[in-house]
Amino acid sequence: MWTLAAALAATLVSAQAPAPPQGAAQAAIQTAAQAAAQTATENTATATAAAVQPVSAPGLSIRITSPLGRTGISGAVRIVARVTATSAFVLSAVQFYVDGKLVGEDKTGPPYAVEWLDDEPFEAREIVAQVSDDRGGVARDVVDLKPLEVHDTSSVASVLLEPMVLDADGKPVNGLKLVDFHVLEDGVPQSIEMAQPEIAPSTYTLLIDSSQSMSRRLDFVREAAAELPRFLRPDDEVIVAPFRRTLGVITGPTKDRATIADAISAIDATGGTSILDCLKDLGPRLEGQTSRQIVVLITDGYDEDSTTTFQAAMLAMKSSQATLYVVGIGGVAGISIKGEDLLRKLATETGGRAFFPSREEQIADVHGLISADVQDRYMVSYTPTNQKADGTWRAVIVSTNNPTYHLRVRDGYRAASPPPVQPQIELTLRDTDRGFVDVGADDLQVFEDGVEQKIEGFEEALTPVSIILALDGSGSMRKSVAGVKEAAQTFITALPEKDSLGVIQFADSATMVQDLSKDKDRKQALEAVGDYTANGGTALYDALIMGLNRLRHVDGRRVVVLLTDGVDENDPGTAPGSVHTLDDVRAAVRDTGATVFAIGLGTKVAHTVLDDLAQISGGESFFPEDVTTLPSNYRRILENLRRRYIISYTSTNFARDGAWRKVEIQCRKPGIVVQSQGGFFAPNGG
Repeated sequence: MWTLAAALAATLVSAQAPAPPQGAAQAAIQTAAQAAAQTATENTATATAAAVQPVSAPGLSIRITSPLGRTGISGAVRIVARVTATSAFVLSAVQFYVDGKLVGEDKTGPPYAVEWLDDEPFEAREIVAQVSDDRGGVARDVVDLKPLEVHDTSSVASVLLEPMVLDADGKPVNGLKLVDFHVLEDGVPQSIEMAQPEIAPSTYTLLIDSSQSMSRRLDFVREAAAELPRFLRPDDEVIVAPFRRTLGVITGPTKDRATIADAISAIDATGGTSILDCLKDLGPRLEGQTSRQIVVLITDGYDEDSTTTFQAAMLAMKSSQATLYVVGIGGVAGISIKGEDLLRKLATETGGRAFFPSREEQIADVHGLISADVQDRYMVSYTPTNQKADGTWRAVIVSTNNPTYHLRVRDGYRAASPPPVQPQIELTLRDTDRGFVDVGADDLQVFEDGVEQKIEGFEEALTPVSIILALDGSGSMRKSVAGVKEAAQTFITALPEKDSLGVIQFADSATMVQDLSKDKDRKQALEAVGDYTANGGTALYDALIMGLNRLRHVDGRRVVVLLTDGVDENDPGTAPGSVHTLDDVRAAVRDTGATVFAIGLGTKVAHTVLDDLAQISGGESFFPEDVTTLPSNYRRILENLRRRYIISYTSTNFARDGAWRKVEIQCRKPGIVVQSQGGFFAPNGG
């Protein structure tokens, strides 16, 4: 997007710069300082360029696989690189740089990785990984992390309309007041807040056709474009934008008439023409500007290469709230009837006008009419009663108390789009033997409700985890009490300090014997497990609901580790053991986004239930025959938690309807199984 303040800012900086030092000595000092600064700048630029160019040597290459973008989660990030080298070479440590600063190195890989604190996610960062071998070969790779975008979720702002009011003879009507105007939006009357003659400065974008079909009339085109600045007011600005199949090199915005003239004179005619494509591209660049936007399209109307539809081009222009004026100039083949119809429709639908001068002396009249048309308009504004930021088109009708008056004004506007939906999906990657594997973002595809999405971020999941350990204390566990305690306590002591842990024991009912805590030495959790006993029924579903409800109120990654040896039943085994049902548990798993790791001990467990809960949550299920293998199951869970990734993207579905979105992640490499929670709930509201 062009920032209209940019040119003014540069001018102000230049105007406010301190005057150069006076005298020969001061001048010599300044010259020497400038030379030294220039040398330092050149040296720095050379060194930086050498440091960031992705290179590889024969038999040696390196590729950064994580992160490839930002997920919105602040804190520690693991930078991971994959090295490919001929086995005969001895490799150095892999070095990792962020913005030219060494943040760590790894000699112990693969995979080669370091942790880095991404404490400024709203700033761009450059990551470099570099490795060398004993014969002098060097390889490096570069990833540019784009800053996170802040999306405005505020309500729809006031709408500004610029009607031109004409009497029955086609002459401008002056002197109208606020009470003389009426506005309907989608048929609903609006309360007008301002109606006054046009006084705001304007920015004129001269969109000049420089395609081959204009070659014989290019002098005429230059003259047509150069005439307009003579009719502008002192505060008006001009952008010169030549176009062919795409927009060319842009000049402006500027108030300097010589700059405008030079830019116009430098235009050459060559190539094809894409009027609609360029209008669609131009529209977003004009959005959000503070001055009125006037686009003057100078062309022969011969659009041979556009792929954009007329409706899409108009949508882009209307969304920018620009008024389009067209100056149609016959090229090699003149202006066809079809071309003239196109140009008239472009102007009319944005509230502008189309002109078709056939002689040079008519050009001054055309630009005089354009400037007068712009300056004879009223400014009418209102705040819509419909404040939904839903990106929909709003039809607007403006009228006056006098039914004989004709108004020339755009017919609506597009409401602000809702903030994008940007999910973050946690996943694991394993081979067919359930072994963990490393892949890159370019190896993966993401489909949301069957629609492929563009992956924007891919990194290892390093944020702290809140874990609920739910232990079955029913009577059937009596013979396993000692082994259950020992295995659970070993699991607890192996957890990273940054993770929170809570413990639930369940039998006839569920009890939170230790609430979530980051107790450094895990003393309280170990004591809670040490008091573990076995007696009564199996309130399995109630325990899971209790744990999931507790996790609902914490941020970050959420995990339930369940150990049970049976099914949900009361002590006699004649009825359910829980008030809640399996469907309640499934709904809570999806709602909280928690991952469930289920350990079914023995031969009388509900395999299908535990498999299902692990599958829908992106977790894992285990079925040891006795307590002797519990420690290895817990170790597997810890490894799983350490080998998880987060993938992020901006959804192509902007609806904020709270609906469940099914997400399928596939790996292009054969034999790799991707497991995740299977989707997410879209946010509610705009």
